[in-house]
Amino acid sequence: MVALAILVIVLWMLREVKQGANLSYDTILTAALVGIPSGVVLSKLLHVVDNIVVAKLHPELALAGSVVDYTQYPELILSRGGLTIYGAVLGAALGIWIYSKFSDFKFGYFTDLVAPAVILAQAIGRVGCTINGCCYGIKAPSWLLGAIIYSPKYPPPDGYQVDLNLLGKALYPTQPYELIFCLIILGILLKLRGRFKPDGSLFLIYLGLYSLWRVGIDFLRAGTPFLFGLHQAQMMGLVVLAIIIPLLALRTRRVKAGV
Repeated sequence: MVALAILVIVLWMLREVKQGANLSYDTILTAALVGIPSGVVLSKLLHVVDNIVVAKLHPELALAGSVVDYTQYPELILSRGGLTIYGAVLGAALGIWIYSKFSDFKFGYFTDLVAPAVILAQAIGRVGCTINGCCYGIKAPSWLLGAIIYSPKYPPPDGYQVDLNLLGKALYPTQPYELIFCLIILGILLKLRGRFKPDGSLFLIYLGLYSLWRVGIDFLRAGTPFLFGLHQAQMMGLVVLAIIIPLLALRTRRVKAGV
């Protein structure tokens, strides 16, 4: 599903070029060659940092196997699963920004075109999360319709396995929740395309909407506290919001579509 999500982003951008975007096919393909590895590297790095910090602050969780202290087991960095969406998005953005400095395309213009594709890719990725058994919710009340139950007879693969204490119990369907919300954001971004200046504003709106969502939904997601009782994604969301909101307030202006 991750591979499909990446393919969707590339095909989306190639379609934008075909429809007249001020970019070349070579620029899109080179941006993909730069953005994919940089996104994977930072995504994995944030996962590793998250586990190390939590393991140091809560050694009992490391002993229980809930987190891995990668300073003690560095060989597991590449063999054990674990990617973060913030790392993937910000890592890819950083790599493509650096590439833009050596090329002739405007980074803000590029990000506005790719923002809807990124949130669509995230929706696709959550399908994989649902099947894989990662990013699952906390125990749900008995009255909740649509709760997810991972059977003790068919647990998810090692590395993404649901907490054994939660197998067979109704959990909040946080992955489908996010899939639906990502599609809602997609609709909003498509509606707002071309309505804000300067270039890059739509991408900032995407980051802001998703960050708000992650701060909220993680209260229903199982996980380990990173700082102040919040998950790493919630802390990242708050940092992103602290940067995005002033930028949008000070720089962004609404214009007529196509202007």
